[in-house]
This record gives sequence, structure tokens and C-alpha cells, in this order.
Amino acid sequence: MNPPVITVAHAAVGYDGRAVLRDVSLTVTAGEVVAVLGANGSGKSTLVRSVLGLVPLSAGSVTLFDRPLRRFRQWERIGYVPQRLGAGGGVPATVREVVASGRLARRGILRPPGAADRTEVDRALHAVGLADRANDAVATLSGGQQQRTLIARALAGRPELLVLDEPTAGVDAASQEAFAGALREFVTDGGTVLLVAHELGPLRPVISRAIVVHDGSICHDGPVPEPAGHHAEPDHDHVHPHCDDEPARLWSI
Repeated sequence: MNPPVITVAHAAVGYDGRAVLRDVSLTVTAGEVVAVLGANGSGKSTLVRSVLGLVPLSAGSVTLFDRPLRRFRQWERIGYVPQRLGAGGGVPATVREVVASGRLARRGILRPPGAADRTEVDRALHAVGLADRANDAVATLSGGQQQRTLIARALAGRPELLVLDEPTAGVDAASQEAFAGALREFVTDGGTVLLVAHELGPLRPVISRAIVVHDGSICHDGPVPEPAGHHAEPDHDHVHPHCDDEPARLWSI
């Protein structure tokens, strides 16, 4: 069996007296591509952010690469892509400059970039299909291309674990296909992936396991379930799986 990369044990998170995660346990092993699915407000993004220590636990524990989160320092082993922040952000940076910033955890701030850094930046740009836009200002890109830039930034650091929070939400079809190809290549090279999604689209063939979060708890852990009922109809926008006991109103979004 492959070694565990992420171990979450009896995790709980609450805000202002309201429980967001309740007694969640989860293990992700090396080489897996695990999708965390669920309706808006179900707690799926909170779960992923708590794995990285971005959201504090009120109970339970997280272990990364066999080291408790509170003592984990090898952040170069992890690439993180947050929900779309607008990679341009008004800063006059080029695509290459943004992607190159993903090398900082590997080389350190004081050491100037070398040949290896430039090679990894080029590789990441090719992986997401943005090599031809490397010298363009990020602010000139479409939303999907900006998201691809953030993914390339994470890939440039050569992480072992890639954590992504809704990487294809609101992204054009071409960018979704490019991302699926980059993810497939990353996993083929031995990477592990934990990603949040509301729908899978082109990512579905890459996913090895699905976690469905409902009302702060995991209600499914296994193969990606098929949509059921009206969710399986051709004109239904969201093709995410659903839990048997889930109120239909939660999915009317």
C-alpha cells in the first residue's frame, strides 16, 4: 500500500458557534487523485483549507507526510491553488513572472533563479498550454487563462502534493481540458492530488476517488457516484454526485 500523504483524524471546525466540519476523518495516499465534492456551503473548501492549516481546527488533527501539521515545515512539497483570486490583481506582472514565483519555496528568496528554475517554469507553462503567452501581462488574460497561470505557478515548484480549491469553477472549456491534461501528467510523474470541485467535467477520468461532503460530514468515500434523479438530466448544470439523504434544496444552486 502506498504511504499516506494526508491524514485527517476526527477534525472539527466551527465559526461563531456554528459547526462547519463535524468529526471528519480522511486519508489520502501517494498517487491518488481525490476529489472533494458537495454543494456550496457543505464544508468542502473548509476541509481542504484546514488540511493546509489555513483554517484552524477546533478538534482533531492533520498529518502531512507523516508529520503533524503543527510541526510541518516542508512546504516546498506542496503546491496550492486557491479559488480564483484574479491572478492579475492589478499588478503589472507577466505570466512568466507569476509562474516563476512558484520556485521561491524551492530555491529561497535570496538565491537568484538559475537554469533549473527557468527549465521548471518553461515545463509548467507548456503543461497548462500557456507557453505562447509567457511574456504577456497576466491582466490581459481571460479568467480561465489566469487560473491556468496559478496552476502553472504551483506546478513550477515540483510539488509532491497538489491541493486545488475549485480550479475549474467558471473556467472555459479549453482551460478545463488543458488543466485535465496537466493533472494527468502530474500524476503520471508520481504526484498526489486533493481537489475541491462542484462538478468534474473533463477531470472525471483523472479522479481515482471521490469524497462527498454534506452538512460538514463525509457521506460518501469511494468511486465517483453517478448523478441520480433530476441531476442526471441533460439540462442539469451541475453533474456532481449526491448523498442519499441529502435535501434536494441544497443542490438548487
